[in-house]
Amino acid sequence: MHWYTGNTFYDTVLTAAFAFAAFVIIGGFFAQSSYGRFSTTKLGLNLNPKLGWWLMEIPATVVFLISYLAGPHRFDPTSLVLAAIWLLHYANRGWFFPLAIRQAPGKRGTFNVSVIVMGMLVTSMHGYLNGTLFSHDFFGQYTTAWLTDPRFLVGLLIYLCGFALLVNSESIVRNLRDKKNPGASASGLRASGSSAEYRIPFGGGFRFVTSPAYLGEIIAWSGFAVLTWALPGVAILLITAGNLIPRALGTHSWYQEKFPEYPTDRKALIPYVL
Repeated sequence: MHWYTGNTFYDTVLTAAFAFAAFVIIGGFFAQSSYGRFSTTKLGLNLNPKLGWWLMEIPATVVFLISYLAGPHRFDPTSLVLAAIWLLHYANRGWFFPLAIRQAPGKRGTFNVSVIVMGMLVTSMHGYLNGTLFSHDFFGQYTTAWLTDPRFLVGLLIYLCGFALLVNSESIVRNLRDKKNPGASASGLRASGSSAEYRIPFGGGFRFVTSPAYLGEIIAWSGFAVLTWALPGVAILLITAGNLIPRALGTHSWYQEKFPEYPTDRKALIPYVL
């Protein structure tokens, strides 16, 4: 895996991404990001989660496309395949997921502006680094032969498994708001200080862990780091894990506290382990 490209601006942004990853990992020991059930008004304005998620994720599409289309290899087969994988992920994360969020009428905003600002910084760096990498191919590794390289094939398999787990888990949670859904838990509560009703999810990855969507996200970015075999993928994996691992532990504790009947054999993030 290559380190620096020799392009001063690109390498500076890459270094900043790793510095931010260290910040997220360390910060995760002290506090959860202020969105969802862990939202707070102490950090300022909270927005509707649909708008908050969309604003936070949109640079991953826009900045990526601007950076990618500026490169000389933008129409090379391997570059197009890598770009397609990227756009698949953010078609879900940046567009479908935010627009499909179901929010109870009258529910207060739960997406803090501080999270949006920090998230836009991350997705902008992430989009620039990968869009530029794919279409400039600084190290000449993304030839057509890369599509049959074991690193690409193994990484792609890992990525698709993680992505499938992510999408399925998000669908289960989203459908919990549909009271006609026969798979939804009959258990529910109104969380303190909120009008939102929470239910215990069942099925899919929820048979094993409290946060299968987080696990799917981490697996997907692990596969992405392998299939690209480049440092930008490692940076986003570290940022993702640094944010989601503490959040998964906090979510697990929250469910155990709020639901006396919560499954005792369910782990927080890693089946049978954590």
